[in-house]
Amino acid sequence: MNQLVNTHLAATGSTSVDPVSQAATWEMKATSSSHPGKRLLICRSVKAETHDVKTFTFSTIDYEKFYFEPGQFLTLELDMEGEKVSRCYTISSPPTKPHTIAITVKRVPGGRVSNWLHDHLQPNSLLTAFDPAGAFTPVGHRTAKMLFLSAGSGITPVMSMARTYADLGIHQDIVFVHNARSPDDIIFHQELTRLAGENPHFRLVTLCDNVSNNSAYQGLTGRLDAQVLQKNIPDFTEREVFVCGPAGYMDYVKKLLLEHGFPEAHYHQESFSLESAVPTEAAISGDICVVELIKSGRVIKVNQAENLMASLKAQGVPVPSSCGQGVCGTCKTRVVSGQVEMKHQGGIRQREIDKGYCLLCCSKPSGQLVQLEL
Repeated sequence: MNQLVNTHLAATGSTSVDPVSQAATWEMKATSSSHPGKRLLICRSVKAETHDVKTFTFSTIDYEKFYFEPGQFLTLELDMEGEKVSRCYTISSPPTKPHTIAITVKRVPGGRVSNWLHDHLQPNSLLTAFDPAGAFTPVGHRTAKMLFLSAGSGITPVMSMARTYADLGIHQDIVFVHNARSPDDIIFHQELTRLAGENPHFRLVTLCDNVSNNSAYQGLTGRLDAQVLQKNIPDFTEREVFVCGPAGYMDYVKKLLLEHGFPEAHYHQESFSLESAVPTEAAISGDICVVELIKSGRVIKVNQAENLMASLKAQGVPVPSSCGQGVCGTCKTRVVSGQVEMKHQGGIRQREIDKGYCLLCCSKPSGQLVQLEL
């Protein structure tokens, strides 16, 4: 594997990053392989989509295939100034091109990770990532008509869906509605326009807050409302709806749809949060469990009413985390002995549970003693 990495760096003549030593590469490979569902990735390309949005495309060192469903996300683990930082990003590429995987990231003012990615991640950069996860996907929903609603960088998962249908040659009846600040901020605008031109069953509707600087823009102005729905998608109540964007946008869209007769059973939105699990105040009453951390040698007492992530962080134990909701799998940890009660949302597989792994963010200790591989 090291020979493959060094050969690739030499062939590309890349000066974007320092050459990776054999020792460092093997260390990263060992770190990724020691955790279930974790792999070493190499950045293959970086593409500017708009003035503040970039697409980063990765492959594995050994060109293994990625298996995921359109709409799912990837959890990156980054080494930033000696600190391990994890973040979830929805996948913008389609699973129909399985040898690479891409995320499209908007630079957020003050955003630690998004700014680091924009400023430092270049072709040939190495990082580790957890396997794709998430339940936000059209797979399993058999429907004749679909409606994609997105705002800002929330376009990424529904773009993966649209690309998948296009690559498979499935002429699915899709209306794709996207909200942006201005025409220049519409991510993938040219590609979406091309898809709409090639497929009569694919309709694109764009809404922009400000169009004063773009006289060529032919879309709508303003925000999504009942009038826009009824005029442009009169059959919206008959469609399977997939929504992604800022939390405020998703809350507004869901309320709008439900108030105008949309059946909630056909409504789907991206559910993970980019905020890590926040320690909560322990319950005053409840049984106490002793938690032994095998690798660090620490022994702490936790309340059985609290999840392990909150309890550990409250006592200063560094734990990798990202979604905090049992979705991403970042906090996956092996239970050496004892029992935990876990209610996850797809971030762990049954075969991993059978091997003794749990997600700390959605697991509570059961019994008087639990040993964790931390």
